Amino acid sequence: MRYRILHISDVHVGPPFRPAVAHALIAQAHEIKPDLLVISGDFVQRADFADQWRAAQELCAALPTPQLVVPGNHDVPLFNAHLRLLNPLGRYRRHISRNLNPIFEVPGLVVVGACTAHGLTVDGGRLSQRQIARLRGILACYGPETCKVVVWHHPVLTPFGIQRNRTMSGANAAVALLDECNVELLLCGHVHVSYVGNTLDVAHDLRNGTIICQSGTSTSSRGHGREHGKNSCNLIEIEDRAIHISQMLYTDEADRFITIAEHIFPRRG
Repeated sequence: MRYRILHISDVHVGPPFRPAVAHALIAQAHEIKPDLLVISGDFVQRADFADQWRAAQELCAALPTPQLVVPGNHDVPLFNAHLRLLNPLGRYRRHISRNLNPIFEVPGLVVVGACTAHGLTVDGGRLSQRQIARLRGILACYGPETCKVVVWHHPVLTPFGIQRNRTMSGANAAVALLDECNVELLLCGHVHVSYVGNTLDVAHDLRNGTIICQSGTSTSSRGHGREHGKNSCNLIEIEDRAIHISQMLYTDEADRFITIAEHIFPRRG
């Protein structure tokens, strides 16, 4: 078994969007030919504007398929309070995906998406009790022979060097859920800086812990921390005995994303 996942995040179509980087990403993604393309939220800069949604839809159409996508907090209207509270992800459903909790399944691998974005806060994210129950039920259907991957937008920890806390609400419960369900890998974004680690970094009493693979902003000028003004994505290879993660950073000189760090984690069992 060998599967390749290209993980991008925080596209932010709108004023901070970098078309040249996006074109390079599209071309490189087709070169890579991933078995799955994951986009972990923030498709637009401001969900109030229809032109940004149309451009985000065009970007998704230009990228390889199959795709598994989840919304981010920027995909919820900011200025339209009526939509924000009553139909926060209506435009996301119309332009990007009707499914807020998608599933991708092939022999030996399942990738499950969950929506942490909602209209009650501008920046924060959380899992509802209904989503927690749904994740628990879906993941229980797969045995140890299947590598379980979960995707959502908000992180369960704030990487070192980011001054403001960007961790999702209920992170401790989310981390415990991942461990309970034997999830090997969590893909997320939101903070605009890449990070690879383990949930054991924040919860030492877990049974196994879950690998955290966080992407920075892949196509906008809003990189933070050590990736200020930079763009990143991740290439993940899942094999029978190991998970390989390549952190990739865009450079103007190469006009493509190049590998800046590699990580190898043994598979469970």
